[in-house]
Amino acid sequence: MDNAIQDKDLMMDESIEKILELLEEKKYFSARDELMKYNAADIAEIIEEITDDSEIRMTVILFRLLPKDVLVEAFSYLPSDLQVDIVNEITDKEINYIIQELDFDDKIDVLEELPANLVNKILEKTPKNERKQINTFLNYPENCAGSLMTPEYISLQKEWTVEDALEHIKEVGMDAETVYTCYVKDTGRKLIGIVSLSTLVVTDSDVKIKDIMKTEYIYEDVDRDQEEVSDDFKKYGYLAIPVVDKEHRLIGIITVDDILEVMEDEATEDIERMNGVIDFENSDKGYLDISVWHHALNRLPWLIILMIAYIFTGMIVTKFENSLSTVICLVAYMPMLMGTGGNTGSQAATLIIRGLATGEVETDDVWKILWKEFRIGIIIGVILSILNFARVIFIDGNSVMVACTVCAAMLFIVIFAKIIGSMIPLIVKKAHLDPALIANPAISSVSDAVALSIYFGMATLFLNL
Repeated sequence: MDNAIQDKDLMMDESIEKILELLEEKKYFSARDELMKYNAADIAEIIEEITDDSEIRMTVILFRLLPKDVLVEAFSYLPSDLQVDIVNEITDKEINYIIQELDFDDKIDVLEELPANLVNKILEKTPKNERKQINTFLNYPENCAGSLMTPEYISLQKEWTVEDALEHIKEVGMDAETVYTCYVKDTGRKLIGIVSLSTLVVTDSDVKIKDIMKTEYIYEDVDRDQEEVSDDFKKYGYLAIPVVDKEHRLIGIITVDDILEVMEDEATEDIERMNGVIDFENSDKGYLDISVWHHALNRLPWLIILMIAYIFTGMIVTKFENSLSTVICLVAYMPMLMGTGGNTGSQAATLIIRGLATGEVETDDVWKILWKEFRIGIIIGVILSILNFARVIFIDGNSVMVACTVCAAMLFIVIFAKIIGSMIPLIVKKAHLDPALIANPAISSVSDAVALSIYFGMATLFLNL
């Protein structure tokens, strides 16, 4: 499988080089033919790569040469900033065609990115009923279930027979987002049940929908946060989940392909937060698309906070400055002990934050986690201490008491770092905040202060400083 993927990537790289050469030679139809060797998703990826290496004008020329059905599908896979760039270069007629042919949820995503004047021009040429529906969807707050859903689902009536339902699916199925799950509504548009296509296929044709539909089902409120929606998809493994309003009226469905991007965005956001990057804006842009100034601004806040935190670490060192001068060799082991404490604390924090995100652990598991990390800390601490005992005596040539000081400190630092790293995310989660906000650098700085305090405590105990 890995070899097949590598071969495909290599072939795509070769195609990109070939297409760029053909564009420079103005052999546009030959470039189009090379591009048409791929499916729509790969075409979008290639177009994105070509845009990075050539003018947007060349991309638009190639884009226009694609068959209309392929053009629309490939457009839906492009990143939003490139979609806007292409829209700015093509005619109003071409824009309207693309927008009208896009699936409804993709259409909303594109319209959200376009300038208001352009959106208004598009809506002017949109049928009244669809225009009203689009305006409704555009007004849902970002990051809620309403902003992710599509109204393109298959609805059935409870009094229909299976035969009626299958005929209806044949008529409207091509325009629906999915045919695998159908939704049963009453006359007031309230969702009263769901029925799968597999159930319809294996059931006798004269059986009524109300007799086979499931009345127990998972649904999302329209205002529910997208991260909670993605958690439900991960938990239940559904291909689609219905979305209802306050009166339980079915207003759309969210499909798994809609939620995959949300999962990626949430994971990216958590990784950035855990590593001390505060994204003020441009969260939907890639690394190379964000300016140097904004990169610096995003990284600066945590660094300032950590700089202030390390003032306290410096105060601890200053307090024991005279003691250190009497046994100067102790200074050499400070970076190792502080680094080990920070790393072990960050390891524990990362695992607990991931566990909280996936539902593997809960805040009520605090004592189980504490006991587990305590035992892990002892095992790791003992092994590292033994290794360092040999190093301090046989390699560095220091006394047994210095070795005992370093190794005892190592053991307790690892244990306390594991406890600190695992408990802080739980405390933050208990306070109804995002555990990813507790950046790993922050946990490392706390561990550093604890490490120095323990180290100097051991030095006082073993060396009478």
